[in-house]
Amino acid sequence: SVTIGVLNVSDRASAGVYEDTPGQACVALLREWLTTPFEVAYKVVPDDQAELESAMKQMADEDQCCLIVTTGGTGPAIRDVTPEATAAVCSKMLPGFGEQMRTTSLQYVPTAILSRQTAGIRGSTLIVNLPGRPKAIRENLEAVFPAIPYCVDLIGGPRLESNPETMKFFDPKGRRISTVIVWKPAEQVGAAIHENSSVADK
Repeated sequence: SVTIGVLNVSDRASAGVYEDTPGQACVALLREWLTTPFEVAYKVVPDDQAELESAMKQMADEDQCCLIVTTGGTGPAIRDVTPEATAAVCSKMLPGFGEQMRTTSLQYVPTAILSRQTAGIRGSTLIVNLPGRPKAIRENLEAVFPAIPYCVDLIGGPRLESNPETMKFFDPKGRRISTVIVWKPAEQVGAAIHENSSVADK
């Protein structure tokens, strides 16, 4: 069975001051985009690095989540420590996720340069930091999700399938072709498959 962790990081949400909308927004997007059945390991924690690390370790090591998405705690404020907690529990970091998300967010707000979100790998688990607002969560996760199923596959996780009508994803192994190139003539599709295979071999 497939389990995905959703970790909302917020002092106020964890204290019940306001509703946990960011975490629920993540779950809704995952349900919308994935056709693979999955269970959700869900938790709301305050902006505390020790608690964050403990929650990530539990989701990765005990709950066996193939993917953990965190929301919130990625800015420059004193209490924003999600990236630090992520780096502390991961053996490899994937800075390209944060670079792509910041590039996407800069199309909407100049303050995107203040975001420090990142991603990393712990065992067979991919951990991705997201911002704390539902609108930004969709914009950012939508930007990087096409690479997530392939990354999970590379680190030994389960094969995740997406709904091509709601989410297109990229697989360099050529097993599945994004709808981005389905419309092309046969010879171009063949060339794209060959190119993708070459990328996977690098």
